[in-house]
Amino acid sequence: MHDLIVLIIRKNLMPADLNKFNSFRVYCTINNYMRKLPRHTRIARYILYKETLIDPKEHLWTFIGSFLGIGIIGYLSSTQFSAYTSIFLIGSFGASAVLIYGVINSPLAQPRNLIGGHVISAFIGVSIYKLLGAQLWLSASLSVSISIVVMQITKTLHPPGGATALIANMGGAQVHALGFFYVLSPVLSGVTILLLIALVCNNATPHRSYPKNKNWYKIWSKKFRQ
Repeated sequence: MHDLIVLIIRKNLMPADLNKFNSFRVYCTINNYMRKLPRHTRIARYILYKETLIDPKEHLWTFIGSFLGIGIIGYLSSTQFSAYTSIFLIGSFGASAVLIYGVINSPLAQPRNLIGGHVISAFIGVSIYKLLGAQLWLSASLSVSISIVVMQITKTLHPPGGATALIANMGGAQVHALGFFYVLSPVLSGVTILLLIALVCNNATPHRSYPKNKNWYKIWSKKFRQ
């Protein structure tokens, strides 16, 4: 405190300057405190600070979007499939919900990836099962592996797409009976529901903007990019 009074007298600090000086003293105090902590503790606190999001509005719209998306798909699946089959389908779309409502700026969460990843994987999964369904372990592993490579080639990489390909093989008799109709419903219809809700909830606040590329659907354009 004595140093502060001396500095004010010598430098003729105004109130605004005094506020800046006080802020600087607080910064120095915190900085000295952090330096006294063990290095691993400082790293842990920094990571916790950088990787933790506390924004009530963000959390609210993430909750609303995922609740509506999964709720509607879950209800529709329950009217078409058994509880056992519905669990598989909801699992795949649940993983997509984490991406498109929780990390909306991720390249993996964009509409092209959401739709393309699921649809491509569903088609591959059904095709491989029809060829090698007798060897379920082989058809399942091939379906997932080929789907990943094709998603990479087409720039539609979407991790839950691997689950969609797997479900085409492991989903049970009800899924197998659908054949290629599985690609349209529940897969395409499900991702369409997720996308429509994302377009509303992910643009509900000034800080949320989805998708990153507003012209993602213009596949005919020369400037089309992911």
